[in-house]
Amino acid sequence: MTTHTLSVPAGEVLRSTAAAVPMFSQRSFGLAARSNISEPAVLRRHPHIVRFAEVEADLDLLIDRAIAAIADGEPVEDEILGHYVHIASLVRAVSFREGKLLEQAVERLAKANSNIVVLTQSLKLPLVKAALEAVSGNDWQSLDGVKLDCEASAKGSYTPDLILVNRVRHTAYILDLKRSLASYGDTSRLEELKLKMMASAMVLPDWLYKNHKRLMVDTVEVAIVDGASRPSDHATGIWALSEIDDLLEIDGVAVCMAELRLRFGRRVQQLLEAEARKALGVLAAVASGAMRASTVSGKPLVALNGPSRAYEEEQAMAALDDDDGHYDLGCFDEDQGDEPEPVRIRIGFARRPRRH
Repeated sequence: MTTHTLSVPAGEVLRSTAAAVPMFSQRSFGLAARSNISEPAVLRRHPHIVRFAEVEADLDLLIDRAIAAIADGEPVEDEILGHYVHIASLVRAVSFREGKLLEQAVERLAKANSNIVVLTQSLKLPLVKAALEAVSGNDWQSLDGVKLDCEASAKGSYTPDLILVNRVRHTAYILDLKRSLASYGDTSRLEELKLKMMASAMVLPDWLYKNHKRLMVDTVEVAIVDGASRPSDHATGIWALSEIDDLLEIDGVAVCMAELRLRFGRRVQQLLEAEARKALGVLAAVASGAMRASTVSGKPLVALNGPSRAYEEEQAMAALDDDDGHYDLGCFDEDQGDEPEPVRIRIGFARRPRRH
């Protein structure tokens, strides 16, 4: 699978000679990758920069909207979860809303680079059959330079979270942002996602030209961004959120995203704590009411788990159960070797049994 490194952008501070990197090849595709640079962070500067103070109001607004959407959810009653169903509903909503929040924040921060166009709407990319077969049956390096018609026969579609187009470099990035890749673990879902992204990359140049005002690119890279910033693997397209500065060529984006997640996390925890207190308050009120009712009637409370017994008593009762003779298996000693008579098997959807 082809990996590429970006050349040093104009206006960037000087690096060591070892940091120099070649230009992209014409019309190339690959998983987004960069060379590791061991220089101090202060020397790693891009031509554009964003500071949190400059975008604080916008990011706080995004957090407010996400929290409001989480809190507005109406959970469905659940007999198992009981009074805690609201908490479970909040947790499920957080998983969805955090992913959307990351997308919206990256879109906002990318505006600091005037060379980047961010596409967020109507991003349904066709999964062309020829592209799927090519990616499945060939090494990614052997497909470098291959471009397919986006209107060819397709088997479904893939919708990325964001498509970034660097107009100066004529490079497009297909991004899929995940709040955490921990849930992908040992499953095949991550490989299936990569397959869809790479197949989409092969038709993206034609798709952009036909659907976005003749926008032309000669390089397409795909990256799965892990919001939890676990160890990345650029050779396979996995990027930590803490490295997103290099994708956008904007210093400060990773710092802004870290602060965004920190503030969002605080708000979420406050919401969960308040909901937990409500649930515990309801249970305390129920228990208190039951205690008062028992005191008024003079009857003891029912022990739901049965009377307390010593270990020896439990053992004695178990021995009695073993010797009661009700489970005599002698009735199964008859000859069972006869061939069963053929019966007609009915297969279908479950129905109510007929009344006799």
